[in-house]
Amino acid sequence: MIDARLLDAVGSLVAAHARPDHIPLLGIAGAQGSGKTTLARAAAERFSAAHLSLDDVYLTKRQRQSLAREVHPLFAVRGPPGTHDLALLEATVSALRAAGPDSRTPLPAFDKLTDDRAPEASWPVFAGRPSAVLIDGWCLGATPQAEAELGLPINALEIERDGDGTWRRDVNAALTGPYAETFARFDAILFLKAPSFDAVLDWRCEQEAGLMGLSPADLPSARRAELAVFIQHFERITRHMLTGGVRTDVTVALDKQRRPFSS
Repeated sequence: MIDARLLDAVGSLVAAHARPDHIPLLGIAGAQGSGKTTLARAAAERFSAAHLSLDDVYLTKRQRQSLAREVHPLFAVRGPPGTHDLALLEATVSALRAAGPDSRTPLPAFDKLTDDRAPEASWPVFAGRPSAVLIDGWCLGATPQAEAELGLPINALEIERDGDGTWRRDVNAALTGPYAETFARFDAILFLKAPSFDAVLDWRCEQEAGLMGLSPADLPSARRAELAVFIQHFERITRHMLTGGVRTDVTVALDKQRRPFSS
């Protein structure tokens, strides 16, 4: 169940930025498993807003494979800055903001089972004119790191697969350029702040167990180990955001059970 305080926080942002001639663009940021997508969906329903996730606009598998060949192999993995189709995101937002009462606006969708963009014919459609556009994404509002912070690897993934720092510097360059430009177009961003990066693995494992119909305690240890490796792709930026490397208008600190204890 969504904490009412979180819905109220989103509602306050919708009200603060809505005008008759302006549909606000609002972001909900937070680490993997923080509940950002669940909150965005519930808020969209509550406030008659359109919702999509940054996950919905990943580059296609072919595009990421091309980046992996031409730039760095780690770009084959979806999620980090540099693996999203920001032009598609902005075109969708523009279409939603131009929508009228009778409009039907397709919303991009990504099929994580096939690791590729879903066929356009299967995309969900938003009917009418939204009160706001809500976008959730783990790195929304993240700021780039200073060059001095990029020199040393911070985890086994970076040591083993990005020893010279090429991947993390390209990710950082994406945050400096196109992602910063996209984030600047948001009217406001709400950040769900995890208590620590250590909580992220537990949250991600809870999600995985739920998808498998298991209790978190019954998630196979091998799968937990795989997830521990996977979240290393996001560790650098997540830790940076948790220590202040994020431009946000509202920060809601969460405890380990994802409950807000300040806002």
